[in-house]
Amino acid sequence: MVKSSVRTPAFLLLSVISIYAQQTPDEPESRLKGLSLEQLGNVEVTTVSKTPMKASQTSAAVFVITQEDIRRSGVRSLPEALRLAPGVDVAQIDSVKWAIGIRGFESRLSRSVLVLIDGRSVYSPLFHGVYWEVQDTLLEDIDRIEVIRGPGGTIWGANAVNGVINIITKHSRDTKGTLVSLGGGSVEQGLGSVRYGDGKGNFNYRVYAKGIDQAPEFHYDNRPFDDWRRMQGGFRTDWDIDRNSSLTVQGDIYKGVSGESVRQTSLNPPSSVVLDQNAELSGGNILTRWIHTLHNGSDIQIQAYYDRVNRLQATQAEYRDTFDIDFVHHLRLARGQDFIYGLQARESPAHVPAIVPTYVFTPDNRTDQVYTAYAQDSLPLLPDRLTLTLGTKLLHSSFSGFDVEPSARIFWTPTSRQSFWGGVTRAVRTPSDIEDTLTNTVLQSTNPAVVTRTSGDGRFTAETLLGYELGYRSLISRTVSLDIATFYNRYNHLLSLEPGAPVSEVDAGVPVTVDPFENGNGIMGSTKGFEITPNWKPADWWRLQGSFSFLTMDMQKSSASGDTTTPPALTASSPRRQARIQSYFDVGRNIDFSIAWRYVSALPFYAVPAYQTADVQFAWRPMAHVELSVTGQNLMQPHHAEFGVDPGPLVGIKRNIFASVTFRK
Repeated sequence: MVKSSVRTPAFLLLSVISIYAQQTPDEPESRLKGLSLEQLGNVEVTTVSKTPMKASQTSAAVFVITQEDIRRSGVRSLPEALRLAPGVDVAQIDSVKWAIGIRGFESRLSRSVLVLIDGRSVYSPLFHGVYWEVQDTLLEDIDRIEVIRGPGGTIWGANAVNGVINIITKHSRDTKGTLVSLGGGSVEQGLGSVRYGDGKGNFNYRVYAKGIDQAPEFHYDNRPFDDWRRMQGGFRTDWDIDRNSSLTVQGDIYKGVSGESVRQTSLNPPSSVVLDQNAELSGGNILTRWIHTLHNGSDIQIQAYYDRVNRLQATQAEYRDTFDIDFVHHLRLARGQDFIYGLQARESPAHVPAIVPTYVFTPDNRTDQVYTAYAQDSLPLLPDRLTLTLGTKLLHSSFSGFDVEPSARIFWTPTSRQSFWGGVTRAVRTPSDIEDTLTNTVLQSTNPAVVTRTSGDGRFTAETLLGYELGYRSLISRTVSLDIATFYNRYNHLLSLEPGAPVSEVDAGVPVTVDPFENGNGIMGSTKGFEITPNWKPADWWRLQGSFSFLTMDMQKSSASGDTTTPPALTASSPRRQARIQSYFDVGRNIDFSIAWRYVSALPFYAVPAYQTADVQFAWRPMAHVELSVTGQNLMQPHHAEFGVDPGPLVGIKRNIFASVTFRK
């Protein structure tokens, strides 16, 4: 019933607008018509080796989300855009929060995934993850998002364990002119952005501002706590100093409030209450990058940035400054050999004052430090056929001391249309403050008073991964391509909760039984699976892109661990199967249309059932410089759950209809 009622009017609408579109020949040719599958595979990426290379010639499972993909899919946030990449687990928790993982370990803060925006790490050392609700930029200014599935520790270092996400914005010379976009819908009730760019000679710049006002999702218990609002602005300048040197300076600033529900425990008297209130979020960053080109394509790059984070929530607060400097020297040697080495230093002082006495970091002032040195050499064993890449990264952190991340990769192209690659990599996730310095007390019962108390003992060591990967790419024909990646990962020293013997305490005259837990390294195990990404372009005006991901996780406690709850929780909190089909249509010169279907299997740990849904976007350019678009998301049901929520029941992610108008000149 639903399929029939949606499909018929959509087909009729497309027929009518197609006739109209053919009567407006002054619009530019569609982008699909000029973009072959071979050109898509030859998009240059930099995340794999910190130097430009064709995506089809990388010895890693890399996927590029282009600006055209972002625009035509109708996404309006970075997490939504990541749904376009295979092997990336993306689940919306509520209107504010997201859970993202790569090849398993899906979590609220994207554990063991390194996320970069123009080379600036947004990974939080407080909770070993990423606060996605404050990671944003003007989506129209994104050039591409490069997603590496699998360890990237040799080049990127700590916490690039299961993958790397690198969001790269456009050079300011490519964003000249004015852009204004306004829109609203059933969930995103108000969204507006403005950008202006200009330049003269060898100097270009842009400035932007954007704001969002978002409604809550569906709540079974009628507690719509998760509405939120945010404003953000920023700039970028690019100066070509001379023919061999360039300087980029860019920055952002944001401020907002986000609704959240948290459980607060008190011991005097023993009580536990759920609070629905706003978190106050603000911060900013500034980055500078100098690149100097040497002879024969070699180059030197120096990058430095400062990042400020302010978070005030009902039970915790964080005020952090991060200073980072990165030096990279890339050498192109004889016979096609590429050698790269670099140094990086990061210092992150933070103040984490206690808001409630049951959630305390000790000490509340701490400076986290990470120092790295790395080298990588690509050796062409057979010119244009077989390349061996060897590298290692040396890492020292204030949490766990010294560690090594070596890697070996091979790339073979037996023909110009197909390639094979493989790799073996060791990667580490350094400890964070939540494992080392946090004491968290949670009430279990009031009569008698029983609490659990989780704390670190300062001995938590780095989590490790040894990953094995194999991949195959083929341009089967002018209209069909295929990308297959397989993996087997072995994990050791993962976070465990080690139980201790109950103890009795007296708090303000009230006897309390404490069940203690310490953070340990008692979990080990493996993951394995594959991702298949076919592309088909049956006509100049039509492109189909699909993906299927399969994952199995086998987690156990070590013989010395007493944690029996974490292994099944890890195994049952990431989807085993995911599938996606994205179809792009050009309907004449000034109309385009896209439709996407996706399927995600169940998450038994959170009692989230499997679901499938569909998204649709229709865009029309009725005159020069103006685009009207309508987007429908989650169209196959009124609402559905995607991930667990603590505290409270699951939150339903609503069907959403959104319309916008964009002016570009």
